[in-house]
Amino acid sequence: MIPASSIRSVADLEVGSVVAEASFSLTRDSLVHYAGASGDFNPIHYRDDVAQSVGLAGVLAHGMLTMGLAVQPVVDWAGDPARVVDYQVRFTRPVFVDATVGAVVMVVAKVGALDVEASVARIDLTVTFNGATVLGKAQARVNLA
Repeated sequence: MIPASSIRSVADLEVGSVVAEASFSLTRDSLVHYAGASGDFNPIHYRDDVAQSVGLAGVLAHGMLTMGLAVQPVVDWAGDPARVVDYQVRFTRPVFVDATVGAVVMVVAKVGALDVEASVARIDLTVTFNGATVLGKAQARVNLA
């Protein structure tokens, strides 16, 4: 991994280099705390019976929670959240949070492209749960000027 503190410019980066990795453990308590912060109290995020009644395998994490967790390693690497000038994802699979064991979301952030003239790095995120990608086309643009 390349610590941002060692980066003087985007020219110091190479496409394909890993800049950050992290894992996030989620529990049902995590989902309730997020529901309180976000105001999203949809019961599919905390009640198995409701989730199953609409065809889901069980309780799932809020998509925006997963999205927020995924960008955090990039923010930490960049050293300032204001450096993340754009962030987009596609939700491809749910993160099911078991009542007993919870869930672990894994994030690997790699340099996907460099715009040396603009001092911007595109960071591509691989976000997985149980070995399957849960966020597709997850990309953050980071201004390193």
